Amino acid sequence: MGNLLLEEVEYKVEETNFGVWRRYGYADGTSYHEFKSHKSMFGLPLVHYTYGKNPETGRRVWAKGVFAIGCFARGIIPVGMVSTGLIAVGLLTFGLISVGLLAIGIAFGFGQLPTGVVALGQIAIGVLFGAGQITTGYVAIGQVALGKYVLAQIGIGKYVWCMGRTDPEAVEFFKALPLIRYFLP
Repeated sequence: MGNLLLEEVEYKVEETNFGVWRRYGYADGTSYHEFKSHKSMFGLPLVHYTYGKNPETGRRVWAKGVFAIGCFARGIIPVGMVSTGLIAVGLLTFGLISVGLLAIGIAFGFGQLPTGVVALGQIAIGVLFGAGQITTGYVAIGQVALGKYVLAQIGIGKYVWCMGRTDPEAVEFFKALPLIRYFLP
């Protein structure tokens, strides 16, 4: 087998009503797949999907679309190991709304290590609200929490309700929240 990076690549191309598939199978059994929809929005294909390493470059291709799906994805709603966009989903994500292992959200983050104005996760770094095992936020709820209003096992803040400290302002604040009121005595 010659160097594919220097040769013309013959893809299997399949035209459907929704879009075009380009596929390539390597001799070792691995493959490359790419789909782009005919329809587009904001100058991006409605759907762009990539899988595997491109035989022309030897690298993974960023999926770029309104719905971008691939190892690397960017768009309005990207889904991939590394995703950037409006609503990003994956392992390492950045977006207005971000869901992932490391989820850097501007407005909302959800995952193992999320950030955002609102953050929910194991180690949640929130600005206004954070909930998780270890969390921050103006309002913080977790096992270990830091904020102005804190409900935690171990809490640090101005108004704290935790195992070692009970500020009346914190009790009043948290008991006034409808969802919290359901879980509190």
